[in-house]
Amino acid sequence: MRVGVRELRNNLSRYLERVRAGDEVVVTDYGREIARLVPLANGGRKPSTFDRLVAEGLVTPPMKVRRPLPARGIPVSEAVSPLVSEQRR
Repeated sequence: MRVGVRELRNNLSRYLERVRAGDEVVVTDYGREIARLVPLANGGRKPSTFDRLVAEGLVTPPMKVRRPLPARGIPVSEAVSPLVSEQRR
């Protein structure tokens, strides 16, 4: 989509919504293209170090999702305070 400077200035929010939706807006001044508004890659999010290393081929992401460790509960037979006091002596 092409838009003049004055039109862009008067309706900037509307055109930014279009860019946010994935459209490209070319800004013209007296009919000549002077700028291009495009959505940011990754939604403007800065790539993490891990993402950068994967992109450079230095790291290979895991092939399958790791299962969570089972919850291990510690049986409570007595209060902890006496045990801590005993350790401090």
